[in-house]
Amino acid sequence: MMDNKSIKKLESDLWESADLLRADSKLTSNQYCMPVLGLLFLRYAYSRFKMVEEEILKNRPIRNGRKMPVEASDFTAKSALFLPEMAQYSWLVNLPENVAALELINVSGQAMRSLGEVVNNAMELVEQQSEQLTGVLPKSYTDFSDDLLEELLRIFNNNALDAVGGDVIGRIYEYFLNKFAKNIASDDGVFFTPKSLVKMIVNILEPTSGILLDPACGSGGMFVQTGDFVNEAGLQANSSMTFYGQEKVEYNAQLCLMNMAVHGLTGVIKSGDEANSFYHDAHNLEGCCDYVMANPPFNVDKVKAESASNAGRLPFGMPKENKNKEIGNANYLWISYFYAYLNEAGRAGFVMASSATDSKGSDKDIREKLAKTGHVDVVISVGNNFFYGKSLPCSLWFFDKGKKDELKNKILFIDARNYYTVVDRTLNEWSEWQLKNMNAIVWLYRGEKEKYKALLEEYRAVLKAMIAEAGEDALKAVMDDLFTGGVEIVEKRLEMLRESAKKAVEDCEKKERKELRAVWDNKIAFVKEIADVVKEANWLYSKFGEGEYGDILGLCKIADMEAVEGKGWSLTPGAYVGVAPEEDDGVDFKERMVEIHKELLELQAESNKLMNSISENMKQLGLWDEMIQS
Repeated sequence: MMDNKSIKKLESDLWESADLLRADSKLTSNQYCMPVLGLLFLRYAYSRFKMVEEEILKNRPIRNGRKMPVEASDFTAKSALFLPEMAQYSWLVNLPENVAALELINVSGQAMRSLGEVVNNAMELVEQQSEQLTGVLPKSYTDFSDDLLEELLRIFNNNALDAVGGDVIGRIYEYFLNKFAKNIASDDGVFFTPKSLVKMIVNILEPTSGILLDPACGSGGMFVQTGDFVNEAGLQANSSMTFYGQEKVEYNAQLCLMNMAVHGLTGVIKSGDEANSFYHDAHNLEGCCDYVMANPPFNVDKVKAESASNAGRLPFGMPKENKNKEIGNANYLWISYFYAYLNEAGRAGFVMASSATDSKGSDKDIREKLAKTGHVDVVISVGNNFFYGKSLPCSLWFFDKGKKDELKNKILFIDARNYYTVVDRTLNEWSEWQLKNMNAIVWLYRGEKEKYKALLEEYRAVLKAMIAEAGEDALKAVMDDLFTGGVEIVEKRLEMLRESAKKAVEDCEKKERKELRAVWDNKIAFVKEIADVVKEANWLYSKFGEGEYGDILGLCKIADMEAVEGKGWSLTPGAYVGVAPEEDDGVDFKERMVEIHKELLELQAESNKLMNSISENMKQLGLWDEMIQS
């Protein structure tokens, strides 16, 4: 089985290869996204098909000395897609260059003369095997030249994908979805919710069984992450959970259904006008859901007040309409819907514009009624740059209608605006350990100390294994003082390694420097990973020790209803937690300056290239001399 580092490299290599082809084509990211994800889906379906076929053939009855052939029903019984030969990836990738000479016939009885037509036909054949996928898979492969399509098929024919299996192909699908979202955020980035926000919602809600609704489901990240959470708990997501989704944009709903299929999940997703959540409860689920999760579009205006009122799901009344009989900001429509969908013990978690925590007018009236139910559980402030192409901050809200009595009139506020990992200058996220640490605060608020203690043990076990794998005997001392002095030990070791690397590279033969530098870089990167984990362990332990919750200035506060009323029913975490004393942000100054210098050089090179291109165009138009003279 491939390790995490190898899988990351595979993701990166596949993306780089596929994106290079896009750059050489005349297709935009929007045109390229769905077909490429479709090929990844087909590759996944084939990998799972071969694995299940092998299982079926093991116990296949023999007649006249031959095993009985496999049938579609055998695969259905194992929750896998049966693939006719012309939909199997190995058949597609091994087609000869002259497809027309094969005189192949598609499902409609027409001759196929290009590779694009053959791949379109493969998608049709797959759809015939699954009602959930009918009309969902892309069939625009004739937009690609045969050469480009052949190269794409070859890229995803990577043998490593057979070795890693379906779960990791699902992860690669998400990686590609993530990258496409970043590339096309300026025109259609709404379909992708950053993974760390999704994971935070799922981790805090802790779904195990029942009905889950996402009424603004986009590409299905909430379903996929819930499936992972449930499966990791030792349950079967498809048998313990029922997934329902609404998504107005049909393109996004197609991405969702493919995403779910790649992760082996089934669900009912409705799209188009009937799935506009402002005017339709498409699945008739008011009061029925065990879980509601969503990242709805923020600050939507011009919602028809009468239509929204007639659609119901407004337990706290309608937001005020304007003179045009429209709702000027729909945030509190969404918030009302999420609450209304829950059953008597249901939980909801959703992303919301930061402004909604203390907006005025009718919003405030609704927020007061909502707070008085006692079902607002947790509110988390999130910093800037968590969304691709957008710097706006947001909040995560959590409802729990099944709260313990002792928590009924209390709300946990967390201000996480200064707690994140910098990915690059325009993007932040929570690391896996930061997600666990935030979750730990919620556990302690709920009185679940055993989960907190299990996390401390996880830190110990993971770091012990990482230090052993790195072969760093000098770091074994970290384990003796993990939660207090461990950071200093690792930082000293990192500094020593950097000095040793510099000297070793300077002293070696010039022709060997590149290879030696790569060896040292890998070693330093691994020790830096260890340092990052130790820092997060220290961060958590310094605040809550062995597991005693206490309000932390600038981070978290448990407020009762009296305090919330005293703040004018604001649900803004900063109004309760106060301001923390300044801390070291943990960013290595030298490293950051190197990164900034590298970014500057790249921008400079791009600028020079653009200027040269403009100059060349001016010369070709005969305008260069005139411009110089002027």
